[in-house]
Amino acid sequence: MSTLAEFRLPAADTTLSELFARAPEATVELESAVSRTRPCLWISGVNRTATAAAFEADPSIEAHDLLVERDDRFLYDVTFADGTVTLCDQLLVDGGSLLEAWAADGWWQVEVRYPDRDTLCTVHDGLVDRGVTVDLRRVSDVSKRAGTESRLTPEQQEALEAALENGYFEIPRDISMEELAAELGISHQALSERLRRAYETLVDEELQPAGRQS
Repeated sequence: MSTLAEFRLPAADTTLSELFARAPEATVELESAVSRTRPCLWISGVNRTATAAAFEADPSIEAHDLLVERDDRFLYDVTFADGTVTLCDQLLVDGGSLLEAWAADGWWQVEVRYPDRDTLCTVHDGLVDRGVTVDLRRVSDVSKRAGTESRLTPEQQEALEAALENGYFEIPRDISMEELAAELGISHQALSERLRRAYETLVDEELQPAGRQS
């Protein structure tokens, strides 16, 4: 039985501490689908010049390339210096899979799937041993019922249910995304990403031949 864990960790103890020290209003979202070898980060809430200056001042960052500029959001491909232990390095050990990661107000919110609770405990203890202030906010077990269980994460399920209950899908909408995000206690960007990934999962489950679903 796999285990889902939701962590809250300070950037100062993990990754991008310089960015939040220089631009505490910044919001960061990990865009894992863009690059499989290097992390891609959506940055918002801070301008391009300040973001570049923070990256250049961070000794853990070797290079940063701007990939996309969309309104007030910037997508960067980031290369960390050799020997840098990033947040993902600390969390994704022994088969851990990153489901979601975003940061605001200097704190990372991360959801990871582990093979079992023992692996989660090992990761948690390792973070504590390295002096990381880790807040394990939620833990849930996922049964392996083949063929009948949705691949939605608990957060994606919660976002969809809240959207439905609050009339987000009505025409016209009864609630805006900003208002719905406030109801859930998360940022507008985090809600947008959860809904996008939930839509993608549902469409994939619907269109993928039953014999190929896992």
